[in-house]
Amino acid sequence: MTALSCPPVTVLRGRALLGSEIAADSAVAVAGTGILYAGPESGLATALSAAGVPSGNELTTITLTPGQLAVPGLVDLHSHGGYGGDFPTADATAARTALHRMHAAGTTTVLASLVTAAPADLLSGLEMLAGLAAAGDIAGIHLEGPFLAAARCGAQDPHWLRSPDPDFAAELISAGRGHLRTMTYAPELAGADDLVDLLTAHSVVPSLGHTAAAAEVAGASLRRAAAGLAGRVPTVTHLFNGMDPIHHRSPGAVTAALRAARAGTAVVELIADNTHLDPVVVAAMFELLGAENIVLVTDAMAAAGLADGSYRLGPAQVQVRNGVARLDSGAIAGGTASMLDLVRNAVSAGVPLESALQAATEVPARVLGKAGQIGSLTAGAAADMLLLDADLRPAGVMHRGTWISAA
Repeated sequence: MTALSCPPVTVLRGRALLGSEIAADSAVAVAGTGILYAGPESGLATALSAAGVPSGNELTTITLTPGQLAVPGLVDLHSHGGYGGDFPTADATAARTALHRMHAAGTTTVLASLVTAAPADLLSGLEMLAGLAAAGDIAGIHLEGPFLAAARCGAQDPHWLRSPDPDFAAELISAGRGHLRTMTYAPELAGADDLVDLLTAHSVVPSLGHTAAAAEVAGASLRRAAAGLAGRVPTVTHLFNGMDPIHHRSPGAVTAALRAARAGTAVVELIADNTHLDPVVVAAMFELLGAENIVLVTDAMAAAGLADGSYRLGPAQVQVRNGVARLDSGAIAGGTASMLDLVRNAVSAGVPLESALQAATEVPARVLGKAGQIGSLTAGAAADMLLLDADLRPAGVMHRGTWISAA
């Protein structure tokens, strides 16, 4: 790297989340869209020299205040939209507008989620989102349905639910043009085993959810998915929600999911918005399962970041009152919190800050197969960074090396 070819280097000095530890006297150096160095400040000069940064290269230095903390940009694996944008029905322009506001709020990586809908609408939604993924606007697509259990459909439209159909499943995968990353499915439906095999053969992560499965069925399906993923693990869509509650004589899918996560063979989603889950449950899950087996997700819909009112979630009309989104039937219809809200809620529930952040950054990056590329402050990773103040509010957001919210 010569003086002429070296991009401007920005160095942040202060407290930073490095791996699973918050370290004082740290430095994070950014050049272009990537991180050159992240580690003790004492090692900065040597690292810059090793990276080929000329000794005379001018550095832009940002010194964090004592209460500030630099953390990786947050990663949301389950989002149906926000700021008025509904991913299942939006066009690319509306989706990009919503994504920009999500990025500015600290969620720098988003997996865009679709809900169960008419086949033509699912295919067109996949086509649109595949274009956004190809352009780098989203990390890929999450398909929530249509192979879900009617008994636990939640806000999913029961009219369009169906048992796994290999031809239609293949059509959905094809429409995603290689950008379908996860699919929620109910393991008790006829054809679910073949669906799992098809998904894993295309490197799509099966996500067990919206299910009334017995524990034995759910556990066997998670093991099948883990075997097919060869080194990666399946996920569980918004644990507890869309599932039978645990009963001591009918343990159900929740028990199987807990056992798999505790063994490290599945990762469970938690919506820590204090609506979908009580804070005590959130804290208990971190204590029992470990942060490395949990991802915080918003399950956000179009109302996220906006006031109460009437919004869409795919084909459904949703009313938001006091920040809670519901169908006319009373079913909860997605979330309205941001990823940073979830981190704050988890910490308020008693979860260590490092653990809450791990479940919002490193773990979802690993689920996507992008460990070391996003979700961590490490050399070679994308320069996605969030500066937090002492109240865990955003003091600055960097996305791919550019400040999109003032630092």
